[in-house]
Amino acid sequence: MTTKQAPIHSGYGAETAASEVIGKRRLDGVIAVVTGGYAGVGLETTRVLSGAGATVIVPARTPDKARTALAGMDRVEIESLELIDPASIDAFAARFLASGRPLHILVNNAGIMATPLVRDSRGFESQLATNHLGHFQLTARLWPALRKAKGARVVELTSRGHRRAGVDFDDPNFERRPYDKWVAYGQSKTANALFALALDKRGEALRVRAFSVHPGAILTELTRSMSEEEVRASVAAAKEVSPLKTIEQGAATSVWCATSPQLDGMGGVYCEDCDIAEAVLADFSGQSGVRPWAMDPALAERLWTKSEEWAWIKFAA
Repeated sequence: MTTKQAPIHSGYGAETAASEVIGKRRLDGVIAVVTGGYAGVGLETTRVLSGAGATVIVPARTPDKARTALAGMDRVEIESLELIDPASIDAFAARFLASGRPLHILVNNAGIMATPLVRDSRGFESQLATNHLGHFQLTARLWPALRKAKGARVVELTSRGHRRAGVDFDDPNFERRPYDKWVAYGQSKTANALFALALDKRGEALRVRAFSVHPGAILTELTRSMSEEEVRASVAAAKEVSPLKTIEQGAATSVWCATSPQLDGMGGVYCEDCDIAEAVLADFSGQSGVRPWAMDPALAERLWTKSEEWAWIKFAA
């Protein structure tokens, strides 16, 4: 069954905080992995899930920083992971699978934005490699644990930045076209949404559902590659559309997609403001909603095939 890309009128909204989404619901016995779960929206996602009783594994690029940020939180485990390094992804996943635990929630939260042109060891542009391909490989490696949960959810952090660009399958790594850091970011965020769509198609019969999430406009460390002038301009532009969200509000849609019973039996949709977003036309001038190139099943399948080729990996049946 395909979930309709249309609001369900959840009763929540842009000002809802992650703690409000959880409410008094308990997640005792739930195992979650939150990439980048030690800063910004990821940190708040970790805090709310662990506060509700879940055990949260936080794979971190800088474990020392993670230990400082997560100090005092119960049921939080810190691991080492570099999403741009395939060997690091495999090593983390192998350690998790060796524990024998199921994985009920996977929040692919970590990411980079508007970075200068950098390529990984395989030649992939760094935003595509980190934001999409690293999480594709991680999800594939953790697939046995997601299936073992007998009811799991995968949450892909995308962005309204997807409106800037679709996936350029002919030149994804800017080898022939001029590099534009915002086009590259938009491409990676479209890839996140398409991945969730294709993953949900494969996971539905196995009770693994996937969602993509736009957290909202939030001032976080994601802007670290931008100049102060660029940050000021971006903040001003965002405020013309709607007020900036707090970190607590920014994490709400991730937590909603990961835990809410309102989404039982659903999946493969792009969500924002704690609801399923509207599907909008390609030339829609507004900031909300999901564009056609980020919700096209044929493009999702094409990306899936290319991602398996790029990562030299096949999802287990």
